[in-house]
Amino acid sequence: MHLSPDSVAAVADRMRALLEAGVALTSELSLEALLQRLVETAAELTEARYAALGVIDPSGTELERFVTTGIDPQTHAAIGDLPRGRGILGILIREAEVLRLHDLSDDPRSVGFPPNHPPMHTFLGVPLHLRGVAYGNLYLTEKAGGADFNREDEEIVTLLAGQAAVAIENARLYESATRWSQQLESLVEVGAALARETDLPNLLNLVARRLRELIGARLVLIVLPAGEEEVRVAAADGEGAHDFVELRFDRSASKSGRVLDRRRSERLDWVIDDPEVDRDFARRIGIRAALYVPLLVGERAIGVIQAFDKLAADRRFSNEDLRVAETFAAQAAIAVDTTARVARDALQRAVEGQELERRRLARELHDETGQALTSILLGLRALEEGKSEDLGSALGKLREQVVQTLQDVRRLAVELRPTALDDFGLAAALERLSSSFAEQTGIAVELESGLRDERLPSDVETVLYRIVQEALTNVVKHAQAKHVSIVLRKNQGAVTAVIEDDGRGLPRDSRGDGGSGSSGCANVWLSSTADWKSNPPRGPGRPSSSRCPSREYSRPHRGRPRRGAFGPPITSRCRRRHRDRR
Repeated sequence: MHLSPDSVAAVADRMRALLEAGVALTSELSLEALLQRLVETAAELTEARYAALGVIDPSGTELERFVTTGIDPQTHAAIGDLPRGRGILGILIREAEVLRLHDLSDDPRSVGFPPNHPPMHTFLGVPLHLRGVAYGNLYLTEKAGGADFNREDEEIVTLLAGQAAVAIENARLYESATRWSQQLESLVEVGAALARETDLPNLLNLVARRLRELIGARLVLIVLPAGEEEVRVAAADGEGAHDFVELRFDRSASKSGRVLDRRRSERLDWVIDDPEVDRDFARRIGIRAALYVPLLVGERAIGVIQAFDKLAADRRFSNEDLRVAETFAAQAAIAVDTTARVARDALQRAVEGQELERRRLARELHDETGQALTSILLGLRALEEGKSEDLGSALGKLREQVVQTLQDVRRLAVELRPTALDDFGLAAALERLSSSFAEQTGIAVELESGLRDERLPSDVETVLYRIVQEALTNVVKHAQAKHVSIVLRKNQGAVTAVIEDDGRGLPRDSRGDGGSGSSGCANVWLSSTADWKSNPPRGPGRPSSSRCPSREYSRPHRGRPRRGAFGPPITSRCRRRHRDRR
């Protein structure tokens, strides 16, 4: 066969273009970008006005993805849903053989085009195989100049399809490895959060965000029961997420409530076809596909994860997406169950601590205030009966008893909740506590505060105040000290309180009685963080120290505070002062 120099040059140019296209395709790691580049290259090599790649779904009966070139976005929108594999496209899916046509409309197997579709006549279809299995088909129409596609076009597109198969396989392997790496990273992050985080909304928001990123969902909701009759959205991430948080639905009439009762995952390709889905709600937010995965603790369902619409041309979720969602559901179930147990334990500790404090106050009211009031009543009765020989002296004694009783009542009120702590902060409250302690006990107290006028979160101030208060109580009961030093410092996101005395120290078999103790007064703190530490004194010159994170909030009401590192206890200056005194 004799070819003219122009024909030889044209063939050489096409082969060179094919080789360059193959190199470009194999260098592309994004599958979506690779498929788009493939159809553009096929159109360029064959001088076709329109080109498309239809990816066959796992069932092998229809198309799950349709990538095009040559049709502008406005025409795409006007056409509507992409083809699923009927007519000529279905013939290529079933027979997987090259097909060339002079005019699509003349073929009896054609089913025509939807409204607003551009006219198409000449046609070339080439199957694309991966490891002997049909992956999809390349479709080319409208060759330049109205000419038919020829055997050379068929051969070059067949060669391109072979190169593309290798590139697609590489891109799929790369994306699979990347996806597994992201899943592992997300699971590690969620697992670490479970180990340190006790704030349930933060945990659920993390799970929702990471799951949405991994499966490429438009919206992810985590739904928990709200009593027996309702369910509520506890966390949301994605498009319009804030509009869904704390929404409530009737449990028996909602899809999430049904999944909660059945304790079984469900994948919906078309939510409108499911009779349990609220169609009006689905149309209002524009969802088509969904995943419903229950949160299971043993055989008990405690919530549901919902994911809506993949961010792709095909909104349906895959079985792999369902598997990832089930993995994250297991993590979320642990978070919900653990948080509930921590809350119950914290409540129990708080109640126990409060009961101990109530017992102490009750004893003091009975033993001191009650006896004083009884003595006053007896004195008044003696005056009424005229038994007192010296009226002025008796009234003076009664006045002293009334004053002392009032002081005791005020002291108990301060112990319950000092107003200075709310009005002026921790430093001012500790100054008043130190002054009152020195007056009552005769023990000299030196307070050194590095906070100045800075205010801490209310729960931090309360915990540190109670710890110092309890330490001073133990000094009176056990230390036989003459001097006490209190040092308060804020360092590296933590507040350190060091209480040191020059007494004999706390005996090993005694931790104080009659009070809630430092562990009891920290119960409220422990319900929100585990970063509290108390070191009781164990001998002369050994300070009692407590450290709490200062918990600087980035948001005032929601979200877990950042955890600070503990600074070293400030004790050396205190020890020098105590050695000098001794």
